[in-house]
Amino acid sequence: MATQMQQLTEYGQSIWLDNIRRSMFASGELARLIDQGLRGMTSNPTIFEKAIGHSNDYDDQLRSLLDDGLDATALFEALAIRDIRSACDAFRALFDSTHGADGYVSLEVSPTLARDRQGTIDAAARLWAAVDRPNVMIKIPGTAECVPAIRASIAAGININVTLLFSVDAYAAAAGAYIDGVSDRLKLGLPVDKIASVASVFVSRIDSAVDKQLDARIAQGESALAGLIGKTGIANSKLIYGRFQELFDGPAFTAARAKGAHVQRPLWASTGTKNPAFSDLMYVEGLVAKDTVNTVPPLTLDALLDHGHVKPDAILADLPAAHATLDALGAAHISLREVTDGLVVEGVKSFADSFDAMLAAIAQKQQTLARSAAAAVAAR
Repeated sequence: MATQMQQLTEYGQSIWLDNIRRSMFASGELARLIDQGLRGMTSNPTIFEKAIGHSNDYDDQLRSLLDDGLDATALFEALAIRDIRSACDAFRALFDSTHGADGYVSLEVSPTLARDRQGTIDAAARLWAAVDRPNVMIKIPGTAECVPAIRASIAAGININVTLLFSVDAYAAAAGAYIDGVSDRLKLGLPVDKIASVASVFVSRIDSAVDKQLDARIAQGESALAGLIGKTGIANSKLIYGRFQELFDGPAFTAARAKGAHVQRPLWASTGTKNPAFSDLMYVEGLVAKDTVNTVPPLTLDALLDHGHVKPDAILADLPAAHATLDALGAAHISLREVTDGLVVEGVKSFADSFDAMLAAIAQKQQTLARSAAAAVAAR
């Protein structure tokens, strides 16, 4: 009997895991998930902060690097690149059998570069070369400053996962940068059939931010707004999916498609349900769509495999209601643009804070391991 992940593959959607830790490889956990239908992985500074800072999985490699004089940032990259390579190798058979349609693993440029176009371009190229796997994706934030970096990186032949997208306009800018980057390669006579990209649209964070405003208004007596709770994230994603179809089925992508270019798939991110009043799979079951990815945290993946009920093209259901939800927010003077702009700022800061916490944890571990090594030498 097919698993829910395998059913989603039949419906045109890939499930990726939003998590990575070194113990997954040796234990066989990742291999088992791939057998069950997992088709890729994503990582971010928060995930690595938890993996490196709160486990001993990385201590042996850190010990081996003690004498290399590396700072915490260089140590992190050494640790992360080893994990990303291992994951890419685990997915390589899938990548080859699907001719590059799936089997990708994402590694993010430093979030401190979120407002630095050239720094992001340079970091993406460096990480791409360092991992040296055709199925790695380099994550670049979809900030206004980094949109040109997306285009330049695609034009350079680097697989890109555009992250921190919230609004329809930001999504369209990221998709346009991908199309432009592919076009740049075509003008130079370079191949475009081996490049892959996804546009990561964050979902649950939108509901958390909008619902906070709605709850405050409801508490003040505006009970009619209660029907909007938990509706904005999926409604916004439905509009983004419609924009995806317009862009990649339209004339802007015709020449690239004829040369074998892949569409840049929307990737639904932040799909763990944060409000316990709602289904733990609302952002999975409600966002099934062809040519998309859903990257899920471990608990959501467990829930999907345990009790998920997936239907093809669920995202296309009741599109008028999605428009009505967003119209109702506007009528209530809740600005989705202000919400999404604020979430970009918060997201950049959150990832930067996690990055700093991770570097601090690595530096602390480095000191602890160095003291332990020195004490062992002294005791001989």
